[in-house]
Amino acid sequence: MVASCEPDYPPLLAQLDAPPPPIAIRGDATWLKKPTIALVGSREGSAAALMFTERLAVDLGAAGFTVVSGLARGIDAAAHKGALASGAVAVLAGGLDHPYPPQNLKLHEAICERGAVIAEAPLGTIARARDFPRRNAIISGVSRGVVVIEAALRSGSLITARAAADQGRDVMAVPGSPLDTRARGSNALIKQGATLIESAEDVIAALGETTPSRPLSAGPLFEDAIEAPPPSTKLQKQILDLLSPTPVHVNDLARLLDAPSGAVAAALTELELNGREPRYLAAMQLRRAQASARRVRPSGLR
Repeated sequence: MVASCEPDYPPLLAQLDAPPPPIAIRGDATWLKKPTIALVGSREGSAAALMFTERLAVDLGAAGFTVVSGLARGIDAAAHKGALASGAVAVLAGGLDHPYPPQNLKLHEAICERGAVIAEAPLGTIARARDFPRRNAIISGVSRGVVVIEAALRSGSLITARAAADQGRDVMAVPGSPLDTRARGSNALIKQGATLIESAEDVIAALGETTPSRPLSAGPLFEDAIEAPPPSTKLQKQILDLLSPTPVHVNDLARLLDAPSGAVAAALTELELNGREPRYLAAMQLRRAQASARRVRPSGLR
C-alpha cells in the first residue's frame, strides 16, 4: 500500500487535483516513474487491431516507454503482451487479489513479475461495473497520454479518453475503417481533435519527445513472409485489387466484379493456397465464419 505522499506513489497520478489517497501496487513501482503511455481499446478487437497494438507496444517499449492498460480482453491484453519485455503496467478495477477477467490470470502474473499491477480498491474487492470508470481515470492519470485503438461510440475506452482530456493528458487515436462499428468511437475522437496515430514515431512526436536513436517496427503489418506467385487468372487479379485487411463478404466481391459468387469463392481459395492468405486473412476469415454460422443457424431463423 502506497500513500500519495510517499516516494513510490506514481508521480503523474500525484499531480491530479484529487488523487486516490492510497493505492496498492504489486511488482516494481519504478516502472511508473519512467515515461508512461496508455493503450486502450475494444474488448472485441479485430485481428488487424490486435496485431497493430502489440507491435505499437513493442516499439514504444523499445523507445523507453512504460505501456499502461487495463488488463481487459482484446486491445488491453495485446498491449500488455507487447510490453512485457520492456515493462508493462496494469490497472485493476477490483482488488489486487481479484484480477479481472479470469482468462487473463496468467497475463496478470506475468505483469506482476516483469512490471507492476496497481489498484485503488482494497484487497478482497471484486470488480463491479461501476468501478471501471474510476479504473479508467487512473489509467489516464498515471500516463502522459492515451492512445485509443478501435473503440465503439459507447465504450469504456472513450471514458478513458475523456478522463485524459480532463486531466490535461494528450489524447491520440488510431483511425479505423468507417465500415467497422468498432472504430467509430476512435474515428470520432480524431474528428474532435485527437492526434491521429499510425506508428510509435507518431506517439513520440505528439508527446514532444525526441526521435528514438534506433528505427522502430520491422516492416509492414501485412507483409507476406514468402513471395507469392502472381495471379493466374484475370478474376484473381481483379480480386487482389479489391481486397484489403478490412473484411468483405464474398457476395459483395461478386457483385462488385459482376461475377458468379461460386467463381469468386473458388478464386479466393486458390489465392489462399498460393500463399496469399497472410495479406488477405480478414476476407478469408469472414467468408469462413459466415459459412460456419449458416451451418449452425436454426432452420427457423433467417
